[in-house]
Amino acid sequence: MNSIFVEKTRDYILSQEYHITHSIDHIFRVLKNSIFISTFEGGDMEEIAISALLHDIARDEELKNPKIDHAEKGAEIAKNFLININYPKHEEVYYNIMVHRYSKGKIPKTIEAKILQDADRLDALGAIGISRVLMHNNGETLNKRIEHFYDKILKLKDGMNTQKGYELALEKHRLVEKFVHALEEELRY
Repeated sequence: MNSIFVEKTRDYILSQEYHITHSIDHIFRVLKNSIFISTFEGGDMEEIAISALLHDIARDEELKNPKIDHAEKGAEIAKNFLININYPKHEEVYYNIMVHRYSKGKIPKTIEAKILQDADRLDALGAIGISRVLMHNNGETLNKRIEHFYDKILKLKDGMNTQKGYELALEKHRLVEKFVHALEEELRY
C-alpha cells in the first residue's frame, strides 16, 4: 500500500519496544490479516492499516503497570502521533484502537474497527496463538495454560465480527481444539 501516512506509522512503530507475545511480528501479522479481511469486507484500507500498526503501541506499558489499559493508552498515543503527522482520520483510528481489546467486551460499530478486532483475535488462534499462550505463561503450570485456552482462546471464534474473519477463525479454532485435547490426553496419568 502506497501511503505516506502508513510509511510514517510503520517507521514509528519500528522505533518502539515490544513484549515477546505482542511483538513487532504480532503487529505485522495483524496488519496482514487486516488487509486480507478488508479485501473481502471493504472499509478504508489506509485507516485499517494504520490502526493495525498502532493497535498495541501501549501494550508494553500495560505489562509494566497492569492498571494501564493498553487500548485506552494506545488510542491516545496513536491519536497524538497521527495529529503530529497531519493524518486526517486520527479520530477514527483512535476509536478503532479503543474498541479492539478482547477483555473489555467492546463491540465495534464501524467496519474498520470490526476488521481490526477480528485480525487481532486471529493472531491468538492457530499455531501462532498456541505458541503465544505457551510463551506468555508467567510461570503458570500447563494446567493453568489449558484453562486459558478454554477461558479465552476457544471463545474467540464466536466473537468474530466479519464473515471472512469468522471463516479464518474457524480453521484456526479447530487446530487449537486438537492441540488442547492432545495436551490434556498426554497430561493424564
